[in-house]
Amino acid sequence: MSDFPIITILTLVPLLGGFIVLGLGSAQSRFARPLALSFSFLALALVGLVWKAFDLENTDLQFVERHPWITALNAEYFVGVDGLSLVMIVLSALVTPMAMFCSPKTTEKAQLYFGLFLLLEAGLFGTFTALSFVHWFLFWELSLVPAFFLVKLWGGSQRGPAATQFFVYTMVGSVAMLLAFLAIYLATGKFDFPSLAELGQANRWSAYFNVRLGWYSISADTITLIIFGGVFLGFAVKVPLVPFHTWLPATYAEAPTGTTMVLTGLMSKMGVYGFLRILLPLFPEQVHTLLTPLLWLTILTIVCSAAAAFAQRDLKRLFAYSSINHLGYCLLGVLAVAGSSGNGAHSATDRAAALDGVILQMFNHGLTAATLFAFLAFFEQRSGGLRGVDDFGGLRKVAPVFCGLMGISMFASLGLPGLNGFVGEFLIFKGTFALTAWAAALATPGLLITAIFLLRLLERVFNGPLNPKWANWPDLTWRERAIIVPATVLMFALGVYPRLLTDVINPTVTKMIEQFQM
Repeated sequence: MSDFPIITILTLVPLLGGFIVLGLGSAQSRFARPLALSFSFLALALVGLVWKAFDLENTDLQFVERHPWITALNAEYFVGVDGLSLVMIVLSALVTPMAMFCSPKTTEKAQLYFGLFLLLEAGLFGTFTALSFVHWFLFWELSLVPAFFLVKLWGGSQRGPAATQFFVYTMVGSVAMLLAFLAIYLATGKFDFPSLAELGQANRWSAYFNVRLGWYSISADTITLIIFGGVFLGFAVKVPLVPFHTWLPATYAEAPTGTTMVLTGLMSKMGVYGFLRILLPLFPEQVHTLLTPLLWLTILTIVCSAAAAFAQRDLKRLFAYSSINHLGYCLLGVLAVAGSSGNGAHSATDRAAALDGVILQMFNHGLTAATLFAFLAFFEQRSGGLRGVDDFGGLRKVAPVFCGLMGISMFASLGLPGLNGFVGEFLIFKGTFALTAWAAALATPGLLITAIFLLRLLERVFNGPLNPKWANWPDLTWRERAIIVPATVLMFALGVYPRLLTDVINPTVTKMIEQFQM
């Protein structure tokens, strides 16, 4: 398969499928959903082929395709996959059809809705496999446009302001990152990430910027920090990191739930992926210099978002803040590894544990959060749009399967041993306590607060006296069980046997540790 352009085909399948679905007339709109699902399952099959052919012993990029593209800019079509990329495209291929299944069959302008979903999936595949900035940035932005319209056209009553806020925040971050990379290109003439990472590891930025970007009395080191800040802002908004997070709760709450599943399960991972793939390899010294304030922002992200979730009464907003909290753990592990300076075997083991935990957490949170928002879609469909914590009660009496399976997802989210959420968080804190003990200690209240608000949610919604209004609350249908049960099985499988993923990501983690070494 080395000469077969499977990564290009994987990206083109949802892209072409999206345009085909968009081209359906109003009379064929009933075919939009099954046709879009067909393309998403074809993409899932292709991802399965990539998974099967992936060499677990190889630390280098695999399935590489590299061709001249825009020669005047020295921009290439450059794609490839390592363990990190593979885990992310697997997650994208799983969550996208799941979100489509949870979208209403009678969606207005279905051909536009499901066509945008496929374009969004293509943007995700491109983002997680592109290795040259121009190519990568096109897909980064491609994912933004469909998401904006999905919120704007099919969201709740406040969808207009929410979509605008989402677009403005992410666009500001994208523009800052674009300007930063244009400066890098002017200084180096390069766009591909591996070559730029070599310059970053060799600490060559000051020399390049001093010659090509010298501006009045500003030092090359200051220019480097400014450029680092532009790249950092683009990824910090997408994660999001406090204080760049304020767009997320409103967007998640107002977006149609299928869209929210993609936003929380996939798009938020683009920010963490950017930290690992681009920011840290290119700017290890700058991250090390600013490590303490970055760690404080991460601690605030973890603890404050958990506290905000505790205060919520709207279920969508509660899980939105919970999502910020869980992604904060990812950044905690990333920064702990980037800031460590030990050279012993024990230090290397701790770094590997933290990075393994980060990538596992990215996948596990994507799966668990998407499943929880799928349950919220079922809530809204059954209740006529109600989703307040105090609107329900005693549902376990009439819908035991519904409550039992949602309870499993919630326990996975709070990190119960035996479920997938535990493994990633445990490895992150195992590595972080050894590498940056004070930051790990200050972040642990986030774990406690998360457990408290999720257990309180279980008590108020599922237990207690049954509200007579919901006496005929239907349990999960067979169609809904077909959506939820595979995700639940995967939560147990990864909780009991995390090597399903760690065997794939360990070679990549080993190479990342070498890159981040200061």
